[in-house]
Amino acid sequence: MTVVRLPDGSKRIFDQPVSVLDVASAIGPGLARAAIAGKINGKLVDVHSSIDTDCDLAIVTEKESEGLEIIRHSCAHLLAHAVKELFPEAQVTIGPVIEDGFYYDFSYKRSFTPEDLAAIEKRMLEISKRDLKIERKILERAEAVDFFKQQGELYKAQIIESIPGDEDLSLYSQGNFTDLCRGPHVPATSRLKVFKLMKVAGAYWRGDSSNEMLQRIYGTAWTNKEDQKNYLHRLEEAEKRDHRKLGKQLDLFHLQDEAPGMVFWHPKGWMLWQQIEQYMRNVLNNNGYQEIRTPSILDRSLWMRSGHWENFRENMFSTQSDERDFAIKPMNCPGHIQVFNQGLRSYRELPIRLAEFGSCHRNEASGALHGIMRVRAFTQDDAHIFCTEDQIQDEVVKFIDLLKLVYADFGFKDLQVKLSTRPQKRVGTEVQWDKSESALKAALSEARLEWQLQPGEGAFYGPKIEFSLKDCIGRVWQCGTLQLDFSMPDRLGAEYVAEDNTRQIPVMLHRAILGSLERFIGILIENYAGALPLWLSPIQVVILNISRGQAEYAQKVENQLRESGIRASVDLRNEKITYKIREHSLQKIPYQIIVGDEEIKTNEVAVRNRAGEDQGKMSLQAFVERLNSEIIPRN
Repeated sequence: MTVVRLPDGSKRIFDQPVSVLDVASAIGPGLARAAIAGKINGKLVDVHSSIDTDCDLAIVTEKESEGLEIIRHSCAHLLAHAVKELFPEAQVTIGPVIEDGFYYDFSYKRSFTPEDLAAIEKRMLEISKRDLKIERKILERAEAVDFFKQQGELYKAQIIESIPGDEDLSLYSQGNFTDLCRGPHVPATSRLKVFKLMKVAGAYWRGDSSNEMLQRIYGTAWTNKEDQKNYLHRLEEAEKRDHRKLGKQLDLFHLQDEAPGMVFWHPKGWMLWQQIEQYMRNVLNNNGYQEIRTPSILDRSLWMRSGHWENFRENMFSTQSDERDFAIKPMNCPGHIQVFNQGLRSYRELPIRLAEFGSCHRNEASGALHGIMRVRAFTQDDAHIFCTEDQIQDEVVKFIDLLKLVYADFGFKDLQVKLSTRPQKRVGTEVQWDKSESALKAALSEARLEWQLQPGEGAFYGPKIEFSLKDCIGRVWQCGTLQLDFSMPDRLGAEYVAEDNTRQIPVMLHRAILGSLERFIGILIENYAGALPLWLSPIQVVILNISRGQAEYAQKVENQLRESGIRASVDLRNEKITYKIREHSLQKIPYQIIVGDEEIKTNEVAVRNRAGEDQGKMSLQAFVERLNSEIIPRN
């Protein structure tokens, strides 16, 4: 007798071994038709997997995230099957699931063309319609190696030979195509209906540049056409919003090979940077933070004591002077502790909040660099809060409130929050971990935030909260973090005098709201497609004269706007007004002022907004008042 316990608390009892599909059928024919896989005692399995002992079982359909992942994994096999039918000499290697899709790497004598991709996708649809049953079988290691060598699949044989252990290996077959895989997969190819091949790229075998360059075919797969349509639309929008293209178009910044991963900020880009930094500085000043500045280069001995030299050395730039080893700081925390350590601190002073727009450098892999989103030189809106254990929850609540306020001011109100708890390898006592995790959970509840638990994903020194933004096209960007640290203050000798006159080690909260300013600016550019809010726009108003006769008046308007605190510029070029309007519209400047003879007579300005809408004529004072009302007061 086998007892199967279901997620709703009910049980099904069977007199003999059954499959996952049998259980789904016993529940109802609709569930049997929808079943993609099962989850036995938390482990994903195929629907044909046998159940012969008591267990917990969940039926996985396409509605679950695991179901969509299985569909994408099966589509990778469908892709390989189609390639083998069309190009029999191609060798298959690996084909994993990735975010929003899948890929498969192939070894082939020539490059795949766009026409090849269209033919492969068509063949995938044909194989799907064949409704081939997908079956799993187990082979011993030697038998599996021989099988793939006989098939001419030398890469698969290499993969098997490199897998440690003596366990048997699973193979999946659909029609005349067989692949090595742990699974699970959908029951039949007909379950794969909504997919699209996206592009071909190069990829070295096993990521080693000394190996053969393979061809990687990327694809996407979904459970319905509407989701795929929305995804493809997001990709189109993302292409239009690419911060690298807009950065060049709007003359904000550039990058070049002589400084890989480091940004050259142009005047307008640096003006945007300054608006953000000044805004954040006001936020810090109004919320009890003290701004400091720490050196960019510190002796190796300090990084060894902090633990960075051991755990982060490969990402650090180092140098030598006077026969001493130094490292350029990849983060600011050790320097902040040095400031805290100057003088004996009392519990009455805590919490102490030290903030820095800290310039950091990390030796990121060249292949990981991406515009200003992933760089080697960056600035963090970094701060460290030194407090007692009893102050943790209070400080976390204050930080969350502050973070939400800042994100809302930048136009982001849809947040995703994750709490990462104690990892297997950690420092500190269980009592400390219990207290810190409870404090973070309580703070999240008090802030009325929904959050997702990430068990075991915390830092070795303490739990952390991750805050992610959702932009206007649905992309999620992880920006803010708060990490609770019991370890580094101890390692670097931080202490304070407690109320009972004993020396105690403070708790340190690492916190950032924007994270890397470079990356955050890239996110802003893409979220707004370059059309930044008025308060952030490097140039808020441009004044355009119709002819030379209005040049003096146009210059006067610019001066008055600047005196009123408005970032204005004037275009006095001898060009047609329609040309100048079009050119500055492409620059996404919020407002254009058009001045002609009529405006001079009435001492007014004609206003046009970024959308090309005529706002009518008004006095310059009325226009300034309008601008000031649109620029929301900032903290």
